[in-house]
Amino acid sequence: MLITVKEIALMFDVSENEVYRWIKQKEIPCHKINEQYRFNQTEIMEWAATHHKKTSALFSAENKNDEEILPLLIDAVKEGGIFYNVKGNSQAEVLKSIVELLNIPEDVDRDFLYQILLAREELGSTAVGNGIAIPHVRNPIVLQIDNPIVMLCFLEHPIDFNALDEKPVNTLFVMISKTVRGHLRLLSRIASILHDQNITTALSHHESPEILLSLLQKAEESIQ
Repeated sequence: MLITVKEIALMFDVSENEVYRWIKQKEIPCHKINEQYRFNQTEIMEWAATHHKKTSALFSAENKNDEEILPLLIDAVKEGGIFYNVKGNSQAEVLKSIVELLNIPEDVDRDFLYQILLAREELGSTAVGNGIAIPHVRNPIVLQIDNPIVMLCFLEHPIDFNALDEKPVNTLFVMISKTVRGHLRLLSRIASILHDQNITTALSHHESPEILLSLLQKAEESIQ
């Protein structure tokens, strides 16, 4: 989905002049189509997460008239699970371990999924800073899964993910989505809850699943 300069301004609660400044200084990903600037919504949500940009409550990517039921982050994490001491001494090894742990049907080609996640990292790091990354694909993978998945993983060893803040990654939210809108919804919600100090502290301490799920639910309820 492509969005306009005006919609970007609403999304980040800034002036249109500020958006044009971002464009001029090449701070924000954009495309010029028929002499008009347009933005890919998935790229923008990735950019917002990586650069810790909060989206305005005035902006909604969710069409209230659409029949699609958008996922809750807490439900997706329960579906995906929380894992500790995930093994791997490199980005590739960690992603391989994660794909093997994923709660997905037996007939899903795990090697294909692994290759897509690797290719996504080659396009640009999914690290968002402070030791956290959100491995996913730029466009959602359509798999035969009943519900979207967010897998929360704590690594056995911190790994270099080419993060902008140059900090090694030790915590990953791995997303598998069924639809574009569900993908954007989950990405947006992960970015939002990472502004919650209680969440980031709990993640850094590798708290128990019970504590993490309770904090995630409270944080998500605050952005309903």
